[in-house]
Parts: sequence; structure tokens; C-alpha cells
Amino acid sequence: MLETLGSLTASPWIYVVVAVSVVLDVFLPVLPSGILVITAAATAAAAGGPAQVPDTMALLVVAATSSVLGDMAAYRLARRGGARLDRAIARSRRLTRAHERLGTALARGGGALVVIARFAPAGRSVVSLGAGRTQRKVMEFLPWSVLAGITWASYSVALGYFGTQWLGTTWLGSAVSLIALFAAGSLAAFLIRRPPPATSPAT
Repeated sequence: MLETLGSLTASPWIYVVVAVSVVLDVFLPVLPSGILVITAAATAAAAGGPAQVPDTMALLVVAATSSVLGDMAAYRLARRGGARLDRAIARSRRLTRAHERLGTALARGGGALVVIARFAPAGRSVVSLGAGRTQRKVMEFLPWSVLAGITWASYSVALGYFGTQWLGTTWLGSAVSLIALFAAGSLAAFLIRRPPPATSPAT
């Protein structure tokens, strides 16, 4: 699979593919947007030169912008989802707990959960849909979505680029970078599932 992605990343079309994948994976978390970003960054590191395709800065901007656009699309959809979305959430105890916790976290200014969830499998979907369904204001969600998109895109691009530079080969740099990305996702999933600390009763 890495060889196929490697041929794609040498074309300017990689920017379009990354943008579409990142926007849509809020609805279809199985899309390999993280793999695409890492492999494209690894290709940039291997190519070198001032005019290589892809350019790492352009890749970072495309990935971060697409992440925010996808978040806001899911957020808007959830705000207008009505009873159908409520029924879909109610069928999953896990989604119900996640949405309740998200609403509480955002109400208390704990928007860092949005950033952490960006790295967790399907965490971005839960957060974006949850923010919309709990009727959070745009300015309570958007700044954290922007920070999450920039953080995720920067981390993914840096993994692919510096991993390849340090390890010397594209395939090895990509493989090690993917392991690091999955490790970050596992840690994020653990932090999201962890119950919030109990507050002591007021005396």
C-alpha cells in the first residue's frame, strides 16, 4: 500500500486527495487521511529541493484547513439533525456517554478535549457531532477545532518528514511514523474514555 501511495504523492493531485480524505473522514473515520498526510510528508523529505511536490508547508495548510472544514460540516449537520440524530445516538451507550461528557467539558471551558479527540479513532466524529447536537455556540467550538486541526496536521507532517530524514528511507520513515501516529491515537482514546475526576462536595 505504501508503494501505491508513494506514486500518488509525487503528483500535485495529492493535495486534492488529502483535502477530500480529511474532510470526509469526520463522517467515515475509516478513511486513511493520517496515512496520506504522513506518506506525502515522507515523500517530500525524500525528494528534497525547493520545488518538490508535495511541499510540506502547503501540505500542512491543506490538512489543517480541511480538518476544520470537515469539523464544521459535521457540527452544522448535527445542529440541524433533529430527532433522527437523537435516535442514532440513543442506540449507542458509548456515543451517549461521549456526547454528555463533551457537553459538560465545553460548558466548563474544557475545549482541550476537542484537540485530544482529534487523534483518537472516530474521536473527531464524536466531538464534532456532539458539539453540534448539544447546541454549543460556534465560538465555543471553532477555536478548538482550529487548534485541533493545526496540531494534528503539524504532528502528522512532522512525523512523516523528520522520520524519513532521520531514518534515511521513505518506507521506513513512513512505517515508524504510522506507529507513532497510532500510539498517539491510542493514548488519546484512553484519555477520552477515562472518567472525569470526582469533585469533592462543598463543605
